[in-house]
Amino acid sequence: MQHILNNSAPLLILVFLSIVFLQSGIDKAMDWKGNVSWLKEHFKNTFLKNFVPMAVFKIMIVELLAGSLSLAGTLQLAFTGTKTLGLYGAIVSAVALLMLIFGQRIAKDYEGAKTIAIYFVTTIFGVWLLT
Repeated sequence: MQHILNNSAPLLILVFLSIVFLQSGIDKAMDWKGNVSWLKEHFKNTFLKNFVPMAVFKIMIVELLAGSLSLAGTLQLAFTGTKTLGLYGAIVSAVALLMLIFGQRIAKDYEGAKTIAIYFVTTIFGVWLLT
């Protein structure tokens, strides 16, 4: 219980990252056709238009890895006080967000990019707390 009380902020951020990235990665896997179809339309006027299925697959893998590491890091930190897996989860989460914001900027979806930036700030704060 003491590990939880002493690490409440990083634990809450790791739970947040677990939810965000496991839900997003699982959604991409479960609704592959819908996601690829929507994103092909989203990127139709960009140089990424021919790379959408490959990009979605890569982002899905990174998101699932980020969410899984964040979940494992939550458990490790809560039960042992060790931050290693949580730090890896937060770093991979930041990489996933950089991939996503790159796409939003290329598609000129500035509102979507702003939303991702908010997630990124929270994630970097988590990295800082876990370092």
